[in-house]
Amino acid sequence: MSGALSGLRILDLSSVLMGPFATQLMADMGADVIKIESPAGDTVRGIGPMRHPQMGSNFLHVNRNKRSLVLDLKNPAGLQAFFQLVSTADVVVYNIRPQAMRRLGIDYERLKALNPRIIYAGLYGYSEKGPYAGKPAYDDLIQGVAAVPSLMSQASGGEPRYVPLTLADRTVGLMASNAILAAVIARHQTGMEQAVEVPMFETLTQYVLGEHMAGASYLPPLGPTGYARLLVQERRPYPTTDGYLCVLIYTDRHWAAFLDLIGQGVLFTQDPRFANIGARSQLINDLYAMVAQALQTDTTEAWMARLNQADIPCMPMHDVDSLLQDPHLWAVGMLQRVEHPTEGAMLEIGVPVSFSDTPASTQQQPAPALGQHSVQVLREAGLTPEAIEALQACGATNR
Repeated sequence: MSGALSGLRILDLSSVLMGPFATQLMADMGADVIKIESPAGDTVRGIGPMRHPQMGSNFLHVNRNKRSLVLDLKNPAGLQAFFQLVSTADVVVYNIRPQAMRRLGIDYERLKALNPRIIYAGLYGYSEKGPYAGKPAYDDLIQGVAAVPSLMSQASGGEPRYVPLTLADRTVGLMASNAILAAVIARHQTGMEQAVEVPMFETLTQYVLGEHMAGASYLPPLGPTGYARLLVQERRPYPTTDGYLCVLIYTDRHWAAFLDLIGQGVLFTQDPRFANIGARSQLINDLYAMVAQALQTDTTEAWMARLNQADIPCMPMHDVDSLLQDPHLWAVGMLQRVEHPTEGAMLEIGVPVSFSDTPASTQQQPAPALGQHSVQVLREAGLTPEAIEALQACGATNR
């Protein structure tokens, strides 16, 4: 069976992580994603560890199910070949600054003249409508300007730190895949092409303010910013006698059950701190400290048995190494042992969503070598063998 996006062709001019993650999400669901790379290749190809040059681990995990076409878009012949490809495509995705796209001559007006149904999707730092337009942007910078390190400091009591994930890149990748598919649906309904802008700053700001605008949601403000439960220092994995345990005691029922477990059930009915979720939120750090003190008295396994019996949400704390051994992830296919044709045995990260009739797949096309499909894609676009040889001779594509 074909994937849900079978028949959708995407020309992917993006590199590194944000854009490639967005296009891989769609490739996993059946879209034909043509990754257009310069002769030097995507920068992230060189980030190790790796078994062979230009096939770094990070590259492998955001570029499966794509075909790689080398085109030097600064070479007039390469640019003309790209324009020929545009006439066969549904979507063009890029993540360099719009000014650079205009210098290349790959702007929305030109592309929609070539293909009146094209979706032109730009992923970059800041909206073109504001004063930050055109500023360079990377994940760390966007986390900082969106207040994430400040929140980390407020919660931990330590120095500001970035979240040790490419939080902005992956958040924007998710937003971009949603926005692109919304534009495709709109085109199906109206027949209209359009340009789509997915800025990093605005996207991550939506995450941050959705949680932490709090009292500033009202005019005049009803209180300070910040979602108190998320910012208290005792909101953390709790140490046990032999490890750490993640527990969320949230509802009235959870608190009543937990207080019974630690022999203080009377507090739920007599202590005003437990009267309702609003009262608990006011003193949540103190209540979480009570949980932390209790969990230090026994092992992780013993506490999990008690908490599960009481139907209180809990999970052990993984590190990355133990996460790779998680039995649930293996059972549902989120981790798979695969054989890459050039890179050999490797672990593949699965697709988290499932479809009853149009399944997504990680195995349509392994992450490609640089320019692995250049000749194939150019032939499909209608270029003759002689035209392809001319592109190769002038260095606009690979041999």
